[in-house]
Parts: sequence; structure tokens; C-alpha cells
Amino acid sequence: MISARTLVSRLAPLLACIGLLGIWQVAALILSTDSFPTSLEAIRAIPSILGDKESLVNILASLRRMAVGFSLAVLVSIPLGLMMGRSRVVASFFNPLLMVIYPVPKAALMPIIMLWLGVGDIAKTLVIFLGVSLPVIYHSFQGAKSVEEKMLWSGAAMGLSAAQRMIRIVLPAALPEILTGCRTGLVLALITMVTSEMIARQSGAGNILFNALDMGQYDTVYAMIIIIGAMGIGLDAAFEKMRGRLVKWSEPRFEIPLSFA
Repeated sequence: MISARTLVSRLAPLLACIGLLGIWQVAALILSTDSFPTSLEAIRAIPSILGDKESLVNILASLRRMAVGFSLAVLVSIPLGLMMGRSRVVASFFNPLLMVIYPVPKAALMPIIMLWLGVGDIAKTLVIFLGVSLPVIYHSFQGAKSVEEKMLWSGAAMGLSAAQRMIRIVLPAALPEILTGCRTGLVLALITMVTSEMIARQSGAGNILFNALDMGQYDTVYAMIIIIGAMGIGLDAAFEKMRGRLVKWSEPRFEIPLSFA
């Protein structure tokens, strides 16, 4: 039998969404402006978007660009972050470059990238790649840096080479921190995906959103916001489930109560 506490924790995300939609509905009714439709009007517009073949193609194109950019960023950033965490030479070389790139909003780079690469998929994928790379590098760096030296000494004593120690000791030990960075990067991939499509408006979810805004279809605008938000929640939940299985050994077994009263 499921306890009341477990039931509430499972239903909490759904209750939070319902509460947010309720606040939105009341606020829209009070303001009563065309540019701010009610939540029910926005929800009613969702089936027409998802039922349109062209809109579905655009949304799938967005997800494809996001998947490619995210995957490339993970493949490049994890090895780089691990090497930075274990090598002062690598860290001293890449740290200044990352500190220059990190504060710059990735959307601000879009016009320059468009000049170089055009407005196609490559430019948008590159922006997603840049947005995802930095948090993954940082968390990989921190994870590798926190590995105990005793474990590396033991590996060296057993005859493991530097590359073998990196793969068999540093990578598994740093995996919880790496996956935290990947989770952050996944959210940033969605944000940069939509932002890039708003700037380079050819296809994608951002293009649907801005076209609807230009035509004054405000219910479609808010419906797209709901769809993008649902995409983010779904991707994050799926990744968190996968992360929980991969690093189950690092999770605490028991919940610590806030109070013993």
C-alpha cells in the first residue's frame, strides 16, 4: 500500500502544473486582453498544432538538432573536463578560453555564426553545442578533480597506465558529477534550440512560435510554450530516471527527516 507521503511526492509535479494553470486562468480572466489568452484557450490550441503535419515536422526537426548538438557536446566535453581535472597543463591552457566564452550569451553568437555558416542546421547545432559544452566541462572537471589520489596510486601500483586509470578509475568516480552537468546541459540545449530558431527562422518550434506571434495567434503562441515546457519536463524526467540507474550506488539509501518531532 502506498503511503500518503509517497503519494503526495509522486503527485507533486502534477499538482504544481495544475496550480500554475489555475493561476494563469484567473490572471487572464482578470486582465482580459487579446495578447494574454486563458490557459484553457491555449490548451485547446495544442491538438491543432500537434495534428498539423508541418508543425510536427518542425518540432521533430528541433528535437533532432537538439539531440545532435547535445550528443556532440557530451562526446567532446566529458574527455576535456576529465583531462582538465587531472592535468594542470591542460587546465591552464583551456581555462582562459572557457572564461572568455562562458559569460557570452550563446544567442548573441548566433548572428556571427549565421554569417559564417548560414541559417541552416549547422549554425543552430553549433549554438546548442556551445550552450551544452560549458556546464558539462565544468562538472566533469570538478568530478575528476575530486577523485582521491589513493585510488589513482592503487591503480598505478596494479600496473594501470594513465589512460587506463582515467577510464577505469576517474570516469566512474566522477560519473555522478558528470551526469549532473549533462542534466544542466540538457535544459540549456532546449533553451538554446528555441532561441536559435527564433533568430534564424526557417524551421523548428521557435519558428512556429514567432510566426504565430507575427500573425497575432496568441493562443498558438502560448500553446507552443506549453508544448516546449512539456518537452523539457519529459526529457528531464527521462534523463533523471536513467541517471538514477547509472549512479544508484552514489545515492543515499534513506531519506533524512527534517524533524524528529
